Amino acid sequence: MAETERRTRSTHNGQALSYAAIGASQADDLMYYPPKGFRPFESRARLGSGDDRFESASEAVLTWGIQRGSGMQIENIELPPASDTDYAGLTYDAAGMPVAPRGLDEDQTYTEDGTPHVAPGVSAELVVHVFGVRFVAPVRVVSVTSDTHRVGFAYGTLPGHPAMGEESFMVEHHDDDSVWVVIRGFSKPSSWFFRLGSPLLRWQQRKATKEYLRALLPARA
Repeated sequence: MAETERRTRSTHNGQALSYAAIGASQADDLMYYPPKGFRPFESRARLGSGDDRFESASEAVLTWGIQRGSGMQIENIELPPASDTDYAGLTYDAAGMPVAPRGLDEDQTYTEDGTPHVAPGVSAELVVHVFGVRFVAPVRVVSVTSDTHRVGFAYGTLPGHPAMGEESFMVEHHDDDSVWVVIRGFSKPSSWFFRLGSPLLRWQQRKATKEYLRALLPARA
């Protein structure tokens, strides 16, 4: 009985995202006009150059490599429910503009160990330890981009996450053959409890972003 109750509590399918501006992490003017009440952020790092570097970094991003490489644990990965009424994310054109809802029946791919690849509608719990305290941050993937020169995804927060907002992780292959990882998003504390600790929350966010950027560097990969 206890095991059944634990599994029931751990599921995030059916939960709504905890913010309204879904997809805003892809907006060109995010740093100037973020959703009202949210703090925008953007960081980038060069990963090297060439097609091979771009392809390997892209594969790492789409298999939670940034999060795992930063020291996070990825737990309770859930595929989206097979229902036309559930949110499965958006598809984007080459300019980053949303063009249509993504179908729930599109093929799901997996890593060799059976872990689902990042895909719209997939939920997961990001687990991090801060000063010995275990924090669980549930998220849902809201978009996946897979273009010739730009690959990545964005996830939004679910109830129970210390923050509210959205974060995107993109690998870009520029015209000069350089390869970059770009992390951007917007957030604010999710409750009065976390607002009291907002300096610590911002510190942890900056620390996590630095680790995210380092996670795909060739030496770390």
